[in-house]
Order: sequence, then C-alpha cells, then structure tokens
Amino acid sequence: MKILVTGAAGFIGFHTSKQLLESGYEVIGLDNLNDYYDINLKNDRLKILQKWESFTFHKNNLNDKEGIDHIFQEDSPNRVIHLAAQAGVRYSIEHPEVYIQSNIIGTFNILEGCRHNNVEHLVYASSSSVYGLNTNYPFSVQDDVSHPVSFYGATKVSNELMAHSYSHLYGIPTTGLRFFTVYGPWGRPDMALFLFTRNILAGKPIDVYNHGNMERDFTYIDDIVEGIVRIVKKSPTPNLKWKSDEPNPASSSAPYRLYNIGSNSPVQLMDYVREIENNLGLKAELNMMPMQSGDVKKSHADVSDLIRDFEYTPEWTIQKGIKNFISWYLDYYQVKLPSS
Repeated sequence: MKILVTGAAGFIGFHTSKQLLESGYEVIGLDNLNDYYDINLKNDRLKILQKWESFTFHKNNLNDKEGIDHIFQEDSPNRVIHLAAQAGVRYSIEHPEVYIQSNIIGTFNILEGCRHNNVEHLVYASSSSVYGLNTNYPFSVQDDVSHPVSFYGATKVSNELMAHSYSHLYGIPTTGLRFFTVYGPWGRPDMALFLFTRNILAGKPIDVYNHGNMERDFTYIDDIVEGIVRIVKKSPTPNLKWKSDEPNPASSSAPYRLYNIGSNSPVQLMDYVREIENNLGLKAELNMMPMQSGDVKKSHADVSDLIRDFEYTPEWTIQKGIKNFISWYLDYYQVKLPSS
C-alpha cells in the first residue's frame, strides 16, 4: 500500500512516516522544508527516512496546486495522511496570511487530489485548538467548536468543515484527528518542552504563562502515531444512525469521522516544569507571565470514541515521556549535564 504523508519532515509526520516504513508500507513524503524553525532538524529527520528504499520525497508547497496534482498523478497514493500545516497559535496572531495559504488553500489542494485520484481514505490533522472558549471538560468530539480563540484554531475548524463537504459531495472517506499538545524526541523547538529544556540548560529564565496556572493534556508522540496508524487502516463509513434533526458533529451520513487523540490526563504546567527539572538535575528560573492572546487555560481530551472504535487508549506518562525527550535532546545536541 502507498501512503502519502504530508509534512513528512515535520515532528509528527517524521514519526508517522518512520512507523509506516518499519511496518512495510511504501511512503511518499511531502514537505516544503520551510524555516519556521531550525531547518537542520527537518533535514536530519529526512535523512533517517531516506534510508528506506520504500520512501520517496517531494519538496513542494501545499499551495502549489499544479505540483500537488502532479504528485497525486505520478505516485497514485492509496491513502493520505495530511499532517502538513502552518503550526503555532501565537504565530497565527502575527502572520494570519500564512495560515490561509498553508492550512486553507493547502488542505483544499489535498482534498482535490484525493477527489480526482480515487484515494481510499484521507486522515488529516486537526487540533485541540478548535475547542476555543469551551470549558466543558473533558473536551468531546460531540461538543460545539464554533468559538475558536486563535486564527490557527479557526483554520482547523475550517479544515474539518471542508473535509465533511468533500465526504458528502464525493464520497471521500475522511477522518480528522484533534491532537492535544504533542511532545517527544525530534519535537518542535517552539513547543514548551523544547524551550524549557534549552533555556534551563543555558541558565536562562523560562516564560511561564498565566503565572503557571495552566493545565495541558500532554500527549507523547508514540501515542499520537499509534492512533494515526490504526485509524488510517480503517476507512470510515456513513453512520446509518446519524440524525439530521439531532446532528452529531463527530460523524455523519457521509463517510466522515472526528476523534480526539490525547492522554486524557491533564497535567499542571508547574508539574511539567518540575519533571523537566528532575530529569536535568537543574532548577528553572521562572519568568511568570500573564495569559497570552489566543491561549486557553486548560485542555482535556475525551478519548472514549477512540477507545470504542479502535480499542486504543494513549498510555504514556509525562514521567516516561519527558525522560525520553531529555535523553534524545542531550544526545542530539551533544550536551553534557553539569553532574556528568
């Protein structure tokens, strides 16, 4: 089976591609290798994937429709895992136009590629950011998501609606996955774990928003990948019990589904910081900051639908996950701890 993975040089895309290759799939990787963060990290991920003969790579922008169409026609993927996007809640406030090009036009081009090339299943990345102003915890895929608080979140809600329209109009099976604060080895340098680790090692203060009064459903990368790989194998079918007068947002009369993938176990931000300190054997200098625009105080995933449909429950603890990340970070950047 051929699977197209967009964002293959990104954090989640790299790990997903690697797992698929190790499982014997043929992977077509797509990435534009932009400089949103350290391009060397992306290139190093890519070098690992290129060790497999069953991996093909295309450097291309998502908003280049002609280029995307060519990849679909040339490589004929059976299934698509669409993970490429412009990430970052805070960056979306300063550069919203980038999110239109990548997340809206880019996703449209992927949907069109699936439509015209008989793709069996499109799995795409959504985000916990869609829940916005919602404080009904834990967040359920049955909840309303019409009040995002960041433009990034708004583009992800848009992606879900776009996917549903293509499932309804053209019968394309689509599954949207709402990821909750993903972390782990080879992670993004703009994410908290990476920033905190780097600054603590450098003896620099770390910015702690909302004065540390925040909770996140931190989800280890292996749990995310396991969910993606299980889900891509099983195309959704129309929900014959779906009622138009009581519409369930998570399914449809079309072949369309939505799932949360989170740890289902929120962690206080300061407990997260302390776990990093424990693994480094160093104390963090805290720069307490107010809540940032576009941010939310708490995230908490209800993963009952994921358990029901795929018999899968994310299982990594932050203790184990942070330990793995710190070990990778010290090795990758060749850092020696003071006690070493």
